[in-house]
Amino acid sequence: MPEPRSDEGPLRASIVRLAAQCGRYGYRLIAGLLGQEGWSVSRSRVERIWKQEGLKVPHKQPKRGRLWLADGSCIRLRPLRRNHVWSWDFVMDRTDDGRPIKMLTLIDEYTKACG
Repeated sequence: MPEPRSDEGPLRASIVRLAAQCGRYGYRLIAGLLGQEGWSVSRSRVERIWKQEGLKVPHKQPKRGRLWLADGSCIRLRPLRRNHVWSWDFVMDRTDDGRPIKMLTLIDEYTKACG
């Protein structure tokens, strides 16, 4: 069995740290970031350590109704008080004579009041 390299432990720790910081990055981008940090490491070595650590890129979540995890992605705010979180949407319709009508609707997420 081959002897592990002397820099295997710190390299492994750096890969895990970068994977935790950059949640949607795969091993190729992590290898690039390691190169920027000064590591001289091949992409295949990073891939091998990536697989040994059981790291995976999370699946991309759908745009509607997403509640992202704490993996470096955005977190949707939950309203805690009045005027804290507002939602907006454009509503379009047509008048009786066929002209378009466009309205911007604003809703306070906490009180459900329209603005």
